[in-house]
Amino acid sequence: MKLEAVTPFLGKYRPFVGRCCQTCTPKSWESLFHRSIMDLGFCNVILVKEENTRFRGWLVRRLCYFLWSLEQHIPPCQDAPQKIMESTGVQNVISGRAPGGAGEGQVPGLVKKEVQRILGHIQAPFHPFLLRLFSWALLRFLNCVFLNVQLHKGQMKMVHKATQAGLPLILLSTHKSLLDGILMPFVLLSQGLGVLRVVWDPRTCSPTLRALLKKLGGLFLPPEANLTLDSSEGVLARAVVHAAMEQLLVSRQPLLIFLEEPPGAQGPRLSALGQTWLGLVVQAVQMGVIPDAMLVPVAITYDLVPGAPCDVYHSLVPLGLWTGALAVLRSLWSWGHSPRVCVRVHLAQPFSLQEYTTNARSCWGSRQTLEQLLQPIVLGQCNVVPDTEKEQEWTPATGPLLALKEEDQLLVRRLSRHVLNASVTSSAVMSTAIMAALLLFKHQKGVFLSQLLGEFSWLTEETLLRGFDVGFSGQLRCLVQHTLSLLRAHVALLRVHQGDLLVVPRPGPGLTRLARLSAELLPAFLSEAVGACAVRGLLAGRVPPEGPWELQGIELLSQNELYRQILLLLHLLPQDLLLLQPCQSSYCYCQEVLDRLIQCGLLVAEETPGSRAACDTGRQRLSAKLLWKPSGDFTDSDSDDFEEAEGRYFRLSQQSRCPDFFLFLCRLLSPLLQAFAQAATFLHQGQLPDTGKAHASLTSHRGTLSALRAGAPGLPLFSPTESGYTEQLLQFLQATAQEEGFFECADPNLAISAVWTFRDLGVLQQMPSPAGPMLYLSPTFTSRENQEKLEQFIRQFICS
Repeated sequence: MKLEAVTPFLGKYRPFVGRCCQTCTPKSWESLFHRSIMDLGFCNVILVKEENTRFRGWLVRRLCYFLWSLEQHIPPCQDAPQKIMESTGVQNVISGRAPGGAGEGQVPGLVKKEVQRILGHIQAPFHPFLLRLFSWALLRFLNCVFLNVQLHKGQMKMVHKATQAGLPLILLSTHKSLLDGILMPFVLLSQGLGVLRVVWDPRTCSPTLRALLKKLGGLFLPPEANLTLDSSEGVLARAVVHAAMEQLLVSRQPLLIFLEEPPGAQGPRLSALGQTWLGLVVQAVQMGVIPDAMLVPVAITYDLVPGAPCDVYHSLVPLGLWTGALAVLRSLWSWGHSPRVCVRVHLAQPFSLQEYTTNARSCWGSRQTLEQLLQPIVLGQCNVVPDTEKEQEWTPATGPLLALKEEDQLLVRRLSRHVLNASVTSSAVMSTAIMAALLLFKHQKGVFLSQLLGEFSWLTEETLLRGFDVGFSGQLRCLVQHTLSLLRAHVALLRVHQGDLLVVPRPGPGLTRLARLSAELLPAFLSEAVGACAVRGLLAGRVPPEGPWELQGIELLSQNELYRQILLLLHLLPQDLLLLQPCQSSYCYCQEVLDRLIQCGLLVAEETPGSRAACDTGRQRLSAKLLWKPSGDFTDSDSDDFEEAEGRYFRLSQQSRCPDFFLFLCRLLSPLLQAFAQAATFLHQGQLPDTGKAHASLTSHRGTLSALRAGAPGLPLFSPTESGYTEQLLQFLQATAQEEGFFECADPNLAISAVWTFRDLGVLQQMPSPAGPMLYLSPTFTSRENQEKLEQFIRQFICS
């Protein structure tokens, strides 16, 4: 076949991603962007040659890595420990002027030693020689493991411009690999931004590794900081953390905070530790320690996470120094046996924290819990969706964050979600994500390579048309072959007699891995996927699911019905998946979803008999109604009155490509929705006690988990704790996958999302116990009828 090149937008340009929010930060949106940025292109940060040094010659070409590391600018280490000790907050604790200080029976000298101990746990002065040696070793390691590490020069230019204001730089990043905390400091050091301070999770590192990372610029939160607010040890630890953060911000050292939980951690997407450190930055700005801070959303994407096991969602185990060294040796050994992966580092447009804080508070409106919004509709007691937003916070507040006002805690949570949305939006889609989505959702029974080339090019073009960048380029056939080689553990290649190749996904747990890779593509198609599933739910009660596409296209869909169905699905989906900006209302997002369905050609406007044509503007007359609306009213962008939308109807397009594209969009959300439906089916098993049995269990067997396992009369045969129930649900999902083949929903994180969503919906309720939070069925859902209503409500959005 003729080799074809991937030509995004007909070869004209790639979309620029990462613009900051124009609603919350309009000044930053204008001042920190130039149109010439797009012309700068990419650079490979690990490609160091003789030209990158000041010297030339035969010997320099062989020692260029070492000479490059010697020429990196490392600012001198300031006397930070002494300044932290002399800070106002720490001195108040030492002198006893603050609660929990030395004035309450403690000796000031002992308090000073305790301050030094806590400070040694948080940070250490970085060692210049160790930094240079580590940079040289890391450069050689990255060249062995990665094909390239791409960075957009225009994005780096925006960051350099943000540093010219003399404000501290706070980088807020996603977290795909433990290597992120090492790769980002190397990238910024090579671009002349100095030594980057990195916030590490103490759970991921052993004490020996923590000591090494602190000398390389690492920061760790002391465990005493998470104690209760009235604890003297917690007061002292929080004072030292605040002083260390203030000193770091005043010295204008760049800081990297991960807003996502570390890879392998099961639970919420937003990191409680990341929000804690971000809260310290917000508090420093509000107290006037620094006038402002520049926030930079960051994302790092990999073709495949290097060195990750097949099941990357294993339990989180601290990484030791020797374990890390063995992992490096294993990566170097596999260098010649496996294809190397590509990496993209994305730096979105910086924006002012002070500007965001001023503008964001005006966007806060009324909110209700998921139980108040959705439960009456699920049970058929109400048909009207309340005109309010969903309140769903899955991240627990830690000690330092609890010390803030409740309004500031809410500000930090919404800022975290806003920045994480910007990071995910600016992330490039890698070739493995596109290939996994094609094989899982379009060609799970196999596809010929000649057809796969066209499908890959089509999906790449569709991704670029939606404003998302891709992290690859080159000749199409070579690119597809490289991607298949990366996925060879989950894909079988069968040669047929015509000379073509048949690509078949391997059945079994490998489909779960493909589902995790394809989830990286979901943000680009999320609006269309939500709209397609909503249309499927709207047609579920009218047309048989197995009915032909022509029969479904006969049905008229009103705009109000579409709005309602989209809102129901938005409330059901977890906030961790949607990552909607707090400044964007759900009704505004409904209009965006509807616009996307029309733009991609799935919906076609239908003029009802007797109604005025939508394009007929000549017959409109001026009346007492205004032809404009206030900017804050986003209920309907095309009419002066919301009731006019009742006369708008749509049909499914009858184009030949629409049925396949509609099914593809619906299946993007099928792993999550299938897991939710299976969790509703699991309620029928009778494994959870109702309210009365749960109270009896706590009264008669408080703290005795063995009685539950032994099968005491009237008690369940397994532990009804949240962790135990989640494990039971995961086993049920895996058993169902073996029977029905839905391996993509047998994922621990999907099981956790289902349990937590049901808890927010009021299906499950919690009761504290010594063994942990105990789950039981709410009185409303103890009946089989209501459980079936819940399952039916979820399954209406699933397209078989």
